[in-house]
Amino acid sequence: MAEIDFPAEIRALRNTHDSIEQVTDVDALRKEIAELSEAAGVPDLWDDPAKAQQVTSRLSHRQSELERVEKLGTRIDDLEVLVELAQEESDADSMAEAAKELEAIRKALEELEVVTLLNGEYDEREAVVTIRSGAGGVDAADFAEMLMRMYLRWAERRGYATKVMDTSYAEEAGIKSATFEVNAPFAYGTLSVEAGTHRLVRISPFDNQGRRQTSFAAVEVIPLIEQTDSIEIPDNEIRVDVFRSSGPGGQSVNTTDSAVRLTHIPTGIVVSMQNEKSQIQNRAAAMRVLQSRLLLLKKEQEDAEKKALAGDVKASWGDQMRSYVLNPYQMVKDLRTEHEVGNPAAVLDGDIDDFIDAGIRWRASQRQLAES
Repeated sequence: MAEIDFPAEIRALRNTHDSIEQVTDVDALRKEIAELSEAAGVPDLWDDPAKAQQVTSRLSHRQSELERVEKLGTRIDDLEVLVELAQEESDADSMAEAAKELEAIRKALEELEVVTLLNGEYDEREAVVTIRSGAGGVDAADFAEMLMRMYLRWAERRGYATKVMDTSYAEEAGIKSATFEVNAPFAYGTLSVEAGTHRLVRISPFDNQGRRQTSFAAVEVIPLIEQTDSIEIPDNEIRVDVFRSSGPGGQSVNTTDSAVRLTHIPTGIVVSMQNEKSQIQNRAAAMRVLQSRLLLLKKEQEDAEKKALAGDVKASWGDQMRSYVLNPYQMVKDLRTEHEVGNPAAVLDGDIDDFIDAGIRWRASQRQLAES
């Protein structure tokens, strides 16, 4: 094992930490925490539950963000002390402990660096994820359900709350589509790099001849609408259809026409909701998602206009952004970042942080190229 140059390594850690503090703007963060704490202490805060939830959630996230930055600074200080004592006493065990802590701090700083790249207009928002099966028949429907489980497991691992809002089941197996919320700050900025076409190659469990099958599923990620967003939709631009919920469910499901489908006539955007108990709740949830999609569409149109003025920038995501190969070999590879692993089972069980981090870094580099 090569000897570690601890002074040089610790200086590098401090430089990275200082850069993160500058990007994070710790002073502004402390000021915002003070303002949010004051707002959270107002006696009538919970008279408006939605606003109260927004304030307390943002306060909790900001406090966690500040604590994370400050704690890493303290860990670097403690590491330096540990190294000095270990060297003075020629303590091999303490030096080994210092080497492990050095690597742990380096990894934590890398993760924090990725968070600082989430600076898009809607990156702080919660996310609405929609997965749709594509070409590939029943295998595609099964793959869509596998992807849904993958993202829900990822959110569970991180302690993020999720809420399945709509599921359209396929006839034989899997799902035609599903929509769910991920309720955590920066969920949109984090998961938006997962948007695109995903491809699965495997021996089909639905083919009695055991042939290899390629199937596709599409992932859409949009920011969740907030009360402060001004997306007004005239009633005459919306067609409302009600129908009976389908699929597994408990009381009040499959017994009444509680499911709602909203069609935005000018754009053709369709949103359906069936997982709430009442038609009113499903309509409210569908309207929220429709507003979110229109908000993102508005931003995309504005970005397209800016891009047209600036000239063509080759930074498209492409039709296929990731391949999951289960046969004839085992591999998951992102075609944009070139990041790949040889354990599809772990990835499909929600172990996708490395893919997301690589995607966020890739997106930041593409933005830099577009601006240069």
